[in-house]
Amino acid sequence: MSKARAAGAPASGRAAADSRPAGDDPAYYPGEQYGLPEDGPRSAAGFGRRLGALLVDWIACEVIALAVFRTHAQVQLWTLLFFAVEVWLLTGLTGFTLGKRLLGIRVARLDGQPVGLVRSLLRTVLLLLIVPPLALDKDLRGLHDKAAGTIVIRV
Repeated sequence: MSKARAAGAPASGRAAADSRPAGDDPAYYPGEQYGLPEDGPRSAAGFGRRLGALLVDWIACEVIALAVFRTHAQVQLWTLLFFAVEVWLLTGLTGFTLGKRLLGIRVARLDGQPVGLVRSLLRTVLLLLIVPPLALDKDLRGLHDKAAGTIVIRV
């Protein structure tokens, strides 16, 4: 399957007919080279939605850790572990986490296949390093997305 069909996108549009790199076109929009629409469903998710989803996921995991554990050190450790497991399993199995579902975004592979547990594990480990999600390219893909062959899209 071609990049133009990535994440369930139609194979039409400028990206399918034009293979110029993003930097050569001032009218370029995030996700164009993968055949994603500029706006609406299946368009590349913005940084704000992604950050919001991450915060929702983190707060939910912290609430669970606070309900189960008493000491500050235990809560910190278990929040991180709950977060890692939540992101890994839910992204790998559904493409959504709690936060992503609430904010209307999901993780999709560029080839249109399900993300899967192996790619999700790689993506999650890199996400936990913090730097990869902050280093976004013109398609709003972090280093963790590039390594896993994924992109976060709106639903």
